[in-house]
Amino acid sequence: MNKNLFYPLMILSMIFWGGSWINTKYLTLYIDQYEIVFLRVFFSALFMLPLLLFLRVDFKIDLKTSVLVLLASAVMILYSISLFFGVNYGTAGLGGALVTTLIPINTFVILAFLHKKTISLKHSFALILGGFGVLTMLNIWYFDMEQVFSEHNIYFLIASILWPILTIITAKAIKTTPIIFNFYIYIFCSIISAFTIDFKDVIRVLDYDYVFWINIFCLTALSSAFATTTYFIGSEKLGVKKVSSFIFLVPSSALILSAIFLDEKISFNTLLGTICTIVAIYILNDIKIKKRRLLTQ
Repeated sequence: MNKNLFYPLMILSMIFWGGSWINTKYLTLYIDQYEIVFLRVFFSALFMLPLLLFLRVDFKIDLKTSVLVLLASAVMILYSISLFFGVNYGTAGLGGALVTTLIPINTFVILAFLHKKTISLKHSFALILGGFGVLTMLNIWYFDMEQVFSEHNIYFLIASILWPILTIITAKAIKTTPIIFNFYIYIFCSIISAFTIDFKDVIRVLDYDYVFWINIFCLTALSSAFATTTYFIGSEKLGVKKVSSFIFLVPSSALILSAIFLDEKISFNTLLGTICTIVAIYILNDIKIKKRRLLTQ
């Protein structure tokens, strides 16, 4: 598959990830966070299964890949738990800024450490610009210092480190395709998260209205099954550092979709922050625009 195809696919995936914040907000009116985690991974695996069967993907994986799947599943569960505790005990709005800003930065730092390389001045500037854009659109400048340095915000910091680790682990699974690797992650996460819920309570979702099921579909089929799989495939095709930079787009997507579906206003800071993040992604991906020569007769 052409690598250039992944750029629009990554943008679309980040829009779906941004939409997942809206979906989750609606779902919390029906179920708790533990049930959301279970239903998300369970239905994501369920939605992926027909596609895998249609593509006739080989479900066999070797021992090394199985170990990586188990490790990735544990990291994904810890990532979800960290976000859960962060939202419950920390500053939720600030958490969205911290996680989204730090994931691309931490990815670059971790990879630079592993490969014993330094981050170039150009990429450092782009990371700072992207971080500034995210913090601006989420109005972090209006948080008081007590909120910013709350000890409970450590959960968001942990989450921002766990996601790059998950991405790197997935990129290491070279003996299988990212789509089947992601499928097994959802299977194992479903098994692990099943111990945190009461199935007598979960079964009641069958009686919920269409709003619940539309949001479940968007959260699982679009945000998880499609977007997360695309992200992991992109990490293989484009590289871990490049795909992680697209995460800068998630807050702007969430804010714009919130304006559409939740009647929230789009501020000047949202527009300024979006421009900054787009420029940052442009620099981090070294995207080159081809110049077309005008032919004269």
